[in-house]
Amino acid sequence: MRVPDRPSGFTSDAARDKYHAAYDRLLRELWPVPVDAFDVETRAGSVRAYRAGPVEGDPVVLVAGAGGNALAWYQYVEPLARTRPVLVLDPLGEPGRSVQTRPLESGATVGGWITDVLVAAGAERAHLVGFSAGAWAAVEQQRGGGGRVAALTLVDPGGFGPITGRFLRWAVVGAVCSMLPRVLRHRLAGVAGNGVLREDALIELMRLGFSYRRRVPVPPVYTDEQLRELTVPVQVLLGARSTLLDARAVAARLADVVPSWRVEIVPGTGHSLSVEAADLVIERILGFPRQARPAGAAPAHG
Repeated sequence: MRVPDRPSGFTSDAARDKYHAAYDRLLRELWPVPVDAFDVETRAGSVRAYRAGPVEGDPVVLVAGAGGNALAWYQYVEPLARTRPVLVLDPLGEPGRSVQTRPLESGATVGGWITDVLVAAGAERAHLVGFSAGAWAAVEQQRGGGGRVAALTLVDPGGFGPITGRFLRWAVVGAVCSMLPRVLRHRLAGVAGNGVLREDALIELMRLGFSYRRRVPVPPVYTDEQLRELTVPVQVLLGARSTLLDARAVAARLADVVPSWRVEIVPGTGHSLSVEAADLVIERILGFPRQARPAGAAPAHG
């Protein structure tokens, strides 16, 4: 695994200020419910978190993927907050309101900062939800013994297959298409297999985020033994046309290695599953598991 030797950050103060101005404006425009913003000092930097929904109850905690932040979950906040406390995080190592001060040299550091946020928020039985690199971070939080989590939902997760040229080409095509005029960009979203290209607000942030230098670990592929280490209920949602993963191969492997996990391949979606099928993902989060057991309890079967 490549080991970053310095923190991620913007290329200049001006670039940071421009990004933050757009971020703050879009937060006001996109988020449909009142939120309480707070910052948590963690082992690797200051993490911006947003709290919404009821005060009491086990929170749903949302962690975005590469290049993303809390705004990537804007479609999720109101539906989840109707019945559950919600914590939405700006991940360290990604553009947003969090400020990284220490290199993210390992999965333990990445998972550790999530644990620090859960401790500060008083979460004891969180439902931790991660997309792509955020899903890998969620798994690392559990593998590091962080506890405080009753269930994991992993959306087209990193760490379940090698980074291939196919995925890198998909990312480059998405970056190029993001610079095109709106009508053409929307038209090409299906061709490029990237539903984010239809999300004008997220594309605005994506463009400004080109001034951010990400220095984060590249997740290695989990071994069978590492997957079996997880003792909380896990569900995995895979894009049928994902360029990050071979969805059928991953589903078959998980059925063999960790048969208690809930695994679903979502038709008509790619790696941008969290955007392309937000309603389905929200439904799966709220419905899983029917009765979460505390971390460390014996895994269920069936």
